[in-house]
Amino acid sequence: MDAPAKPLLLVAACALIDTDGRILLAQRPEGKSMAGLWEFPGGKVEPGETPEETLIRELHEELGIETKVECLAPLTFASHAYDRFHLLMPLYVCRRFQGMPQSREGQALKWVRPQRLRDYPMPPADAPLIPFLIDLL
Repeated sequence: MDAPAKPLLLVAACALIDTDGRILLAQRPEGKSMAGLWEFPGGKVEPGETPEETLIRELHEELGIETKVECLAPLTFASHAYDRFHLLMPLYVCRRFQGMPQSREGQALKWVRPQRLRDYPMPPADAPLIPFLIDLL
């Protein structure tokens, strides 16, 4: 007998890239699942939202920056089976945004060169995205 299907969770993630070609990582704060791991900013796509709208909202809420749909370029995606759900996560690249990213939810932030991304422990779904960013930059 097959196991029951896991719910599908759609999460949009963004590789924010600064003028020096570094990528912003955020550390999951204490109290969240996978606390202490580093990830690309983003969040859960809410009903009625597109992934791009999710990123515009999340980047504002989490980091206090503004961007537009035209500034978000899809790069790749992750598909990963966690214990309780299956994650589908498109990764967008954003080089144009207004404001300086600041932690608004208690998370540590770090600008990282693409070749150093593997030095930061990440959730299982995020790590496979690294080679695409290294190739891009």
